Amino acid sequence: MDVLLSILTAYLLGSVSFSYVIAKKVKKIDIRQHGSGNAGATNTLRVLGKGPAILVLALDILKGIFAVFIAHFLETIDVLPTLFPAIATDGLAPALAGLAAILGHNWPIYYGFKGGKGVATTVGVIASLIFFPAIYIGIIAILLIIATRYVSLGSLVFAVFTPPLVWFTLDHYNHPEPYFYLALAVGILSVYQHRTNISRLWQGTESKIGEKKT
Repeated sequence: MDVLLSILTAYLLGSVSFSYVIAKKVKKIDIRQHGSGNAGATNTLRVLGKGPAILVLALDILKGIFAVFIAHFLETIDVLPTLFPAIATDGLAPALAGLAAILGHNWPIYYGFKGGKGVATTVGVIASLIFFPAIYIGIIAILLIIATRYVSLGSLVFAVFTPPLVWFTLDHYNHPEPYFYLALAVGILSVYQHRTNISRLWQGTESKIGEKKT
């Protein structure tokens, strides 16, 4: 079935941790044992510098985009909608594939299920499916990061405000309903993944971008 194949492919793709791979290549270290311990672009910036961090960010976004692209492709060659109408819901395969890619990044099968927080992959998935709402909230999040130097704060703003904007613009942009449920699910997941960051933000001890983690 196209949906199950999309989910499996997206999860395996999402499980490729580019921060882990690049850290191993550049410094022969496990990125999860340095800095904040997170396998993502922000910790790569702390540990390896700007160049590797930009590469990790781009690749993590691209794997989210590619997971959605694969799901869209499988939808176009679907031969089962008359037999399984329940799984042929418009937009369901890309939405579930996007979620699977994010889950793969967060809990990768290749690295003992210890990954990152999925922010960049989430951006890739959401921007692929819900471009304009993602751009609007993304611009606000980026400006907030620039102003405060808190990456986690921008990530949380993106996670919290994207779902309601998607809901209010579903008809305007003619997005399938599963896209809203995807935005809601990944928003809740992102808040959960950032629970320690929320605590540090509240206490004023959160690391700012450019600071070295001690």
